Amino acid sequence: MTRPNFLLIVADDLGFSDLGSFGGEIATPHLDALAMRGVRFSDFHSAPACSPTRAMLMTGTDPHLAGIGTMLEVAQPDFQGAPGYEGHLNDRVVTVSELLRDAGYFCALSGKWHLGETPGSTPAERGFDKSFALMPAGASHFAGEGLDRFSIVATAYQEDGRQITTLPDDYYSSDYFTDRLIGYLDERPKEQPFFAYLPFSAPHWPLHAPDESIARYQGRYDAGPETLREERLTRMRALGLCPEDAVPHPFVGGGQWDTLNQDARDWSARTMEVYAGMVDRMDWNIGRVIESLTRSGALENTIIMFLSDNGAEGAMVEAMPIVGKLIEAQIAEHFDNSTENLGRPTSCCWYGPRWAQAATAPSRLHKSFPTEGGIRVPFVACGPGIEADGGISHAFATAMDVPATMLEWAGIAAPETWRGNRVEPIRGRSMAAHLTGEADAVHPDGTETGWELFGRRAIRRGAWKAVWMRAPEGVGQWQLYDLQADPGEINDLAPERGEVLAELIEAWDRYVIETGVVQTPVSVFELDEAGDAA
Repeated sequence: MTRPNFLLIVADDLGFSDLGSFGGEIATPHLDALAMRGVRFSDFHSAPACSPTRAMLMTGTDPHLAGIGTMLEVAQPDFQGAPGYEGHLNDRVVTVSELLRDAGYFCALSGKWHLGETPGSTPAERGFDKSFALMPAGASHFAGEGLDRFSIVATAYQEDGRQITTLPDDYYSSDYFTDRLIGYLDERPKEQPFFAYLPFSAPHWPLHAPDESIARYQGRYDAGPETLREERLTRMRALGLCPEDAVPHPFVGGGQWDTLNQDARDWSARTMEVYAGMVDRMDWNIGRVIESLTRSGALENTIIMFLSDNGAEGAMVEAMPIVGKLIEAQIAEHFDNSTENLGRPTSCCWYGPRWAQAATAPSRLHKSFPTEGGIRVPFVACGPGIEADGGISHAFATAMDVPATMLEWAGIAAPETWRGNRVEPIRGRSMAAHLTGEADAVHPDGTETGWELFGRRAIRRGAWKAVWMRAPEGVGQWQLYDLQADPGEINDLAPERGEVLAELIEAWDRYVIETGVVQTPVSVFELDEAGDAA
């Protein structure tokens, strides 16, 4: 049997309903075509933020075991020396790229890495034959220093393990990442199957896009995020991605549209236009990759999977240690954030919590939270053997399932040891039988899945989910939700269903023991949404 090729595409901070095939108004014809060729998931989950999800995708295990128990940008003294909190992929895990390469695959990466820059943790050292990588969390999407003016982590690029100090003058992240990946695939040994990893840094802040991409959305968002949320929910219900009776969680944070003056509305609407332009441009580039695979004859044997690395971004998470008036002053000093300049290389903006929650609805909150708005993400799979009817799966699955799926299709068994080290077993479960229509579910009944980041916690079994968050987002104690009846996580059933909550707390305790979670009672930072216009 011919081993399949794999193309794994990751968007950075994309909202659940941003794609047309998930209810959005942004033009995403190429991703929508992939969705119509395969399966969309309505209950697929990531970690609450980007680097932990990327660890899940590379290793198939929990980020607390892989070395990314928290984000490097917001590490705190409690984590120093704790196993699983190294801030980079550790030697207790083996990556799917390492296993595939050793089995004869050509492995190429072009895009954001965010899994460490230490010796032994770079793409070139974790299984990729060819790689062009943005190493930290984010950077300007154009050439130049960008975030270095106020980020605690310097912008850094590597190609095949070598530092890259200059970029082409016409550099735009999504275009360039795509160029390099297409080049790697064109130059690969044609007798080898390939694993191509295309992790975009779009639409992560700062919001940047070419003028022509932004222009397509001029005036589209003048009615505000509240209106956009209702429009998307209507389409999601019609598509079958959202229950007809789903009540969306109320907006949290930001200013209600009708309380803003016209200048603030114009500025905020423009940020959303730029965001839409970024997603539009990313989709266009995905179309270029598909065209290249079609031209080479490789597409018919390529399994494609697409997802976002977390829920939509409501605040600049990676800048939290220095957020507030300091960062506002630095942005004002170094960037031109006038309405007409937003999206250009000399601007630095983000779109705020209300636009993010328009994209995560009906779910609660957004990136960095273990509520559904932070961890429920769009997922599409298509390719040989996958049901090709554009259907929707309501099966629960997570990013840890992606490596398990690729390994099964490639006929590779996950090892117990790797290069002399005992490695963590894959906690994910292959989706192959579900994607081919042989199984109704990915995970068996009773599967327990935990999440933790920044001291915020969640544990799920079936439709029951318990969440612990401090005030003001939570209440400083466990809350209980029935996601089937209440996808917005609005009605806390802890008082009525204490026996269910007790069982989930026991499950949480097991999760902590299994993964080594350091239970920090207070987060290292408080989200500061100052300056968010909407």
